[in-house]
Amino acid sequence: MIPSIEILIPKNLNEVLGILSNQDKNFKIIAGGTDVVTGLKQESNRFINTEVLVDINRIAEVKGIEKRNGKISIGAASTFTEIYTNPIVSSELPILKKAVATIGSLQIRNRATIAGNFVNNAPCADTVTALLVYNATIEIESTNSKREISLQEFLQGPYKTQLKKDEIVTRINIPVPPKTFVGDFYKLGRRQAVAISRITFAVLMELNGNKINEIKIAAGAVTPIGTRFPELEKYAAGKEANNDFIKSLASKLGEEIIKLTGLRWSSEYKLPVVQQMFYQMLKRITKK
Repeated sequence: MIPSIEILIPKNLNEVLGILSNQDKNFKIIAGGTDVVTGLKQESNRFINTEVLVDINRIAEVKGIEKRNGKISIGAASTFTEIYTNPIVSSELPILKKAVATIGSLQIRNRATIAGNFVNNAPCADTVTALLVYNATIEIESTNSKREISLQEFLQGPYKTQLKKDEIVTRINIPVPPKTFVGDFYKLGRRQAVAISRITFAVLMELNGNKINEIKIAAGAVTPIGTRFPELEKYAAGKEANNDFIKSLASKLGEEIIKLTGLRWSSEYKLPVVQQMFYQMLKRITKK
């Protein structure tokens, strides 16, 4: 049962920041509410001490999607439906669009927000891998400061981020990818829809003929948090994207994941699945 709780509905970002600057109460930001409301109802340890909810759903400064100065800027409270239907995202960020399409149901996508997905930082957060390969940065504000850091730096551990008590994520910024880059997103769940991911991959690469000029690789759900693989990316740069090399790259990805997670009881069957799915994904991309 959801406890009786105070809800504040500020009119603008300055009001939000003023509220969060009060260190005497435990505030929780709410926009879509798909994580917060569920967490309160289940009496999750992450939400159980919440005293006040701060509703930012009507704050213009954290809404909207625009292209400016070579970057695509997405408001933190943009819903997944708004992102999926946005023509800028459709044209410039197809991997993110595909990731968003896999999330929950239509009703959830109409409510859930992109910042809520990675601020919660569940290992299975579906948009994180796509944002990582796009080199996303996030803007964070408080009454005293404004900073912009990479998403990978922001994510610290399962359900843990750099966000301080008096801060709010306001926007996500993504450099416009060159048209020479191709990529894909893959999600494996226990069913076809409304499923928590068991494996997610995102890959973005530039090919010169059959040679890999540059590649960006991220995985989620099979790692403690969404994770890029810089050493694997360096290894692949300059290589021919033939079948033998793609097999070796998939094998090395499995090795990198084991380094992060250690051997588990599920590794014996999960690792071959991870490697095979990644191999098939690379085959699809290199045929595009």
